[in-house]
Amino acid sequence: MPELPEVEIARRNLEHWLQGTAVTAAQADRTRVFRGADRSAFERLRGRLAFSRRRGKTLLLGFEGNQGFLSHLGMTGKWVCRAAGQGEPYSRARLVLANGTVLHYRDPRQFGRIHPAPADALEHLPDVRRLGVDPLLDRLDARALKAVFGTSRAPLKVALLDQARVAGLGNIHAAEALWRSKLSPFRPAGALTDAEWRRLATAIKASIRFALSRETDEEIAYVEEPGTPNPFRVYGRAGKRCFRCRGTVHRVRQGGRSTYFCPRCQPGRRKS
Repeated sequence: MPELPEVEIARRNLEHWLQGTAVTAAQADRTRVFRGADRSAFERLRGRLAFSRRRGKTLLLGFEGNQGFLSHLGMTGKWVCRAAGQGEPYSRARLVLANGTVLHYRDPRQFGRIHPAPADALEHLPDVRRLGVDPLLDRLDARALKAVFGTSRAPLKVALLDQARVAGLGNIHAAEALWRSKLSPFRPAGALTDAEWRRLATAIKASIRFALSRETDEEIAYVEEPGTPNPFRVYGRAGKRCFRCRGTVHRVRQGGRSTYFCPRCQPGRRKS
């Protein structure tokens, strides 16, 4: 599932593919990817890229003539570059470029979204305005984390997934950051000490930097895809030895999602 690092790589890829060329045609299939949006506005898109931005897990692409669109990759979405005439399974939308290549938005499960809008309005869309602190774009330190979580009694892992607080973290990097900072996913979010907030802020940034360093190919491979190796320290490693203390990694359901943690080096009692 794409989280902040994968979306940032997608932004960089799109910027690279669109550099020095222009969109000559845009195609949009009748799918739920365009739910609640004007599909025909995407099909009218033409011209050169003006900017590529990211906020949390959301891509914002602006083109000349004040054209633009928001792209959220959902659970299985990704942008890929193909030669003209080359088919692409699960392609839901396409940007045809003047240099003879085609950018496909590929999304098997169609949980992603494309929302066309004027370029100067993208950052004011409700889906963007409600996003919280971005670990790469904003100052993320102990003070910032303490401010956004306040006195919340929500379990720390669940609270970290709230995009209105920290934008971009998903199940993977919330688990990885908690493991790196030696914090229990079951701790009340608002009960951390200043030292623990500092550890957590450092761990969030370290987890994201680690993931970014692993993405060396133009086509992003998600860890859940068959054949993709798992580079993470705790995520997806239930029943295996902890990389740090050699304890056993556990997996539980928390807030409707899987939580991976090591009880030995992330001590903290789970409430029944």
